[in-house]
Amino acid sequence: MIAERLISDSIPTVTLSDSGSKVLSLMDVFRVSHLPVVVDLEYLGVISDKEIFDARDFDAPLSSFVTDQLLKPHIHPHQHIFEVAAVASGLGVTIVPVLSEEHNYLGSISRYDLCNQLTGLFSPNEPGGIVELQMCEKDYSLSQITQIIEGNDARILSLYTWKPGGSTTEINVTIKVNQLDLSGIIQTLSRYNYDIKATFMDQTPLKSLIDDRFDQFMRYINI
Repeated sequence: MIAERLISDSIPTVTLSDSGSKVLSLMDVFRVSHLPVVVDLEYLGVISDKEIFDARDFDAPLSSFVTDQLLKPHIHPHQHIFEVAAVASGLGVTIVPVLSEEHNYLGSISRYDLCNQLTGLFSPNEPGGIVELQMCEKDYSLSQITQIIEGNDARILSLYTWKPGGSTTEINVTIKVNQLDLSGIIQTLSRYNYDIKATFMDQTPLKSLIDDRFDQFMRYINI
């Protein structure tokens, strides 16, 4: 998924002659806190609702208080959705303008549309179970995890890694597979000494597995 496919036709641009009240009204209608300031096709940056409120003269045109120090977040059409997310998150903006290679304004991506597209990457509507593992970063092996999953006749729908709580050596690996019954996968992961932090699935097969193990243990101690 690349930036040009995420451009929203509904995000308006504003000019330096627009009043603060008009810009705030547009922000309210489109539920954003930033709008791109564009003159012809030249992108000057984004104006935020905070900057307008700080100016305190809502009837004044933007030109009366906008300076060349406007924040200028942007992305180019063929950059990946993850790069769009990095700009939106890193700069705390509710829209990410898209510029051509000549730096002409092409349109904007709203944070709402960005979140919807990112959510789709994790297969939320596909039925399946979720396993969360924790391990040292040096022990992470995608090929081995994939082999374990596929060895249990399952398929990975989505997988992502993240570092918990400022850790520099450990990572969490969250895996969604196309099976609700994770008992076989859990057994194999445990056999390979993976630290399973959490599972999310239909609990019936797991309860049966636990009950079976308990019955085996009770028979053992009664021998």
